[in-house]
Amino acid sequence: MKNTDFNTEKIIGILLITGALALFVPYTLLTITFDYPNILREDTGVILTRFKAGGNALIWTWFAFALVGLPLLGAYVLMGQKLENKSWFVRLATIIGILGLVVQMIGLLRWTFVVPVLATNFANGNEMTKEASTVAFQVIHQYGGVILGEHLGQLFTIGWTVMMSMVFHKLRLFPTWLIGMGYVASAIYLLAQAELFATVMPDFPVWDLAGFLGSTLWLIWLVIVGVKFLKMRVENSEFDLIRR
Repeated sequence: MKNTDFNTEKIIGILLITGALALFVPYTLLTITFDYPNILREDTGVILTRFKAGGNALIWTWFAFALVGLPLLGAYVLMGQKLENKSWFVRLATIIGILGLVVQMIGLLRWTFVVPVLATNFANGNEMTKEASTVAFQVIHQYGGVILGEHLGQLFTIGWTVMMSMVFHKLRLFPTWLIGMGYVASAIYLLAQAELFATVMPDFPVWDLAGFLGSTLWLIWLVIVGVKFLKMRVENSEFDLIRR
C-alpha cells in the first residue's frame, strides 16, 4: 500500500465532507435572518430594505456563503489528478466542476460588495435614487445571480456530477445506489433551471421544490462520496479501489 495514495484519498474525503457540510451553515443562517431564498420573490424595495436592516452580520454571512465551498475546489482538483489517467474525460469534468464553483462564488459575492451599496442608497436616497437603486439591483441580480450563479454555475455543477458518476460507474469505485443518487440529484437540480427561465417568461412551468431538493440531495451525495473516499484503500502500485 502506498501511503501517498492513502493520504490523497483521505484529503479528498475530508475536503468533500468539509465543503459540503460548511455550505449548510451560512445557508441556514440566511434562511433564519434573511428569509432566503423566499425573500428573492419579494419586490426589490422589500429585499433592499431587509438587507439594510441585516447590517454587517448579514454581509458577513453572505461572504461566508460565497467562500465556504472553497474546500470543494481542492477536492475536485485532487480527484481529477487521481483519476485522469483512468478515463479520458476526467480532466474535462474537473475543469467544468471548477468553473461551476468559481462562477457561483462570483455570483454570491455580489451580496457582499454590490448589494450593500444599493441597499444604502435605497434607504437614504430620494425617490430618483431609490428608483435607480431598484433598477441597478434588478440588473446585477439577473446577471450575477440568475446567469452566473444559478444558470452557468448549476449547469457546470450538474455536468461535473454526471461525468464523475459515469467515471465512478466505469471504474466500479462505488455502489450502484450511490452512482444512481448522483444522477437523480443532477436530474432534479436540472429541473430548477425552469425557475430561471420563468424570470423572463412568466408562464414557464416551474417546480418550486426542484432547487431545494436538487441542491440538498447533491450535498448529501457529496458527503457520502467523501465518506467513501475516506474508506478507500489502494493496493500495489495500481490505483485499484475496493468498495467496502
